[in-house]
Amino acid sequence: MNETVYEALAARARGIRRQIVSMIGAAKSGHPGGSLSAADIVTALYFHCLRVDPARPDWPERDRFVLSKGHAAPLLYAALAEKGYFSPEILPTLRQKGSILQGHPDMKRTPGVEISTGSLGQGLAVANGMALAGKLNGLSYRVFVLLGDGEMAEGQVWEAAMAAAHYKLDHVIAFLDHNGLQIDGPITQVMSPEPLRDKWEAFGWHVIDVDGHDFAAIIGAVEAAKRQTGKPTMIIAATVKGKGVSFMENKAEWHGSAPNDEQVAAALAELV
Repeated sequence: MNETVYEALAARARGIRRQIVSMIGAAKSGHPGGSLSAADIVTALYFHCLRVDPARPDWPERDRFVLSKGHAAPLLYAALAEKGYFSPEILPTLRQKGSILQGHPDMKRTPGVEISTGSLGQGLAVANGMALAGKLNGLSYRVFVLLGDGEMAEGQVWEAAMAAAHYKLDHVIAFLDHNGLQIDGPITQVMSPEPLRDKWEAFGWHVIDVDGHDFAAIIGAVEAAKRQTGKPTMIIAATVKGKGVSFMENKAEWHGSAPNDEQVAAALAELV
């Protein structure tokens, strides 16, 4: 794949990051840190890897995307708007009364949202259900799911991990946004999930480690996962919390804090 493709993806990711900052700033509420850290992953998925059609959001053969870390909804909304599921003009209404863009994704309100998420730990189990339904219905779609590393403290994640391996759901491809921070601080201090690779392998998964800000690595990992048979794949993506905004990067306090007007302007000036 040539560099032009990666440059185009990088440009889209910068635009998505600008929308994230602007939306959360306007709402004066939201979660910028984990939305920014996973922006390159979601950009690569929606603009290169996923088989989806915004004109046919209910197309039975479409790939599914589950945002298990539902508090990163601004990232999903920005990507869906950029993809054409709804107008970008709606983005500034984030978290406003009556808006289709609430603080966590709502499948009944927002075009392109496959499942309502927000309570951490549930996304992988839902993805398993979608994958099993596809097998039962003879459909060839894949199910992608994005989890947070702080979310690894949820027991349901590991129950779902066992189930996916047991049922050989090789069309489940999971990404772990491994930015190392959660709302209370470093994940290793709050409730350490390490060693992550060893754990997922022990639970029967094919595991790939990547730089979560390297489009070639992300796309290469997805292609490798598609070739995997008999096992689901976990792609552990090393990322930077608040990526792209210098004063937010690697700062746990930006997990769920909205920037003020001055900070929005400073962030947008960096994301050019």
